[in-house]
Amino acid sequence: MKRVNVVYVLLFDENKEKVLMVKNKGENSSYYTLPGGAVEDGETLEEAAIREVKEETGVDVEVDGILTVSEAFFEKRGHHTILFTFVGKIIGGELNISYPEEIEEITWMELNLAENYIHIPKEMKGLIVNNSPVPYIFRGKVIH
Repeated sequence: MKRVNVVYVLLFDENKEKVLMVKNKGENSSYYTLPGGAVEDGETLEEAAIREVKEETGVDVEVDGILTVSEAFFEKRGHHTILFTFVGKIIGGELNISYPEEIEEITWMELNLAENYIHIPKEMKGLIVNNSPVPYIFRGKVIH
């Protein structure tokens, strides 16, 4: 299996009542996720998160830390995926769909509904409401 890193960004509206979600066109059916995508070679997790949100939604963001790290096996694709969910905030840009062939909708979704789509286990319900991210630290190039 190929190892793939994926980043998502949790973005709240001004009142912290809703979360920005994108509806992706899937092979079998459409599905909601937080904005995000695969990390490219030579790119940090933070750089990928900022780029993916811009590409998918048109908004500029900064990230404040990591809310969750999870992993999954996408057996059809042969991917072992590590998923990093950042907490971020919108600092500019305007909402628009840049890739209509991939994204069919961008929407502000109620927190409790959004939790169903971002794969938070039942025992951790409320995690995004009480969000307390851990620091994300890029250590640079390490030479031993």
